Amino acid sequence: MAIKKKRIGVHVGTGGGVWTAVERAVAAGANTFQIFSASPRMWKASPVKPADAAKMQELRAKHDVSPVAIHASYLINLCSQTDSVRQNSTTAFRGEVERALALGAEFLVLHPGSWKGLTREQGLTFAAQSIERAIDGIDFAGKNFKILIENTAGAEFSLGGKLEQVAELVECLKACAPVAVCLDTCHVHVAGYDIVSTDGYIETMKLVESTVGFEAVKVWHCNDAKAAMGSKLDRHEHIGEGTIGAEAFRRLLHDGRFGHCAFIAETPVDTPGDEARNVGVLRALAAG
Repeated sequence: MAIKKKRIGVHVGTGGGVWTAVERAVAAGANTFQIFSASPRMWKASPVKPADAAKMQELRAKHDVSPVAIHASYLINLCSQTDSVRQNSTTAFRGEVERALALGAEFLVLHPGSWKGLTREQGLTFAAQSIERAIDGIDFAGKNFKILIENTAGAEFSLGGKLEQVAELVECLKACAPVAVCLDTCHVHVAGYDIVSTDGYIETMKLVESTVGFEAVKVWHCNDAKAAMGSKLDRHEHIGEGTIGAEAFRRLLHDGRFGHCAFIAETPVDTPGDEARNVGVLRALAAG
């Protein structure tokens, strides 16, 4: 999806109806956003109400808000060693896909899961097979929609902690699923990739190019980090206030190789207005 103007946004809530996310995003100064389509900590979810989906589309058109990303439930672990967990995860992920399509979302962001108790190769195979089962029979023809595999913070047994693993899963799926990539700045940083120093950024981007490729990256989760580079600790911080720092975000936002991307913050909400504050910082960095 080509995005002509810089798309900068934030993860917002959906209390009061899923369509209210558009109003929250606009109030925060965003022209793109991410939501959960249901509680991220419960297996079961209600289907999308057609009236809510229609209102969301109407408000998006009115305010020129695009694209919309949905983040899949944290419970989903498609490469678990446990059959019952994989089965529940597969069912839950199918529900995520169905709700994303019903809402007209462009992207569904997925953490592949943990392969603890298996080899990494077995975990990769299970993840690919589970996604294939989850989308079996769903017609994506004519839909402006992609499943985005997100890189993870590099914790042991977490599939996607290395860019090569993200690329491998995308390669496994591209013949059967509309699949692309979401990169998270905090995850990249704490997984051990240098995006802070000028030389480090150049080397990390060479790795991005040689693994997933620039065009495959559709969304950047813009999160500063509380923890040090290489720590494997996934702790998000406000933009410019963590161990990544404002200049790294400025460099990323001005990188023409990602001109087609949406930049969406998943930063903490410690006080009212934090969503708008972080969007404002990203906008200022993009402009300056």
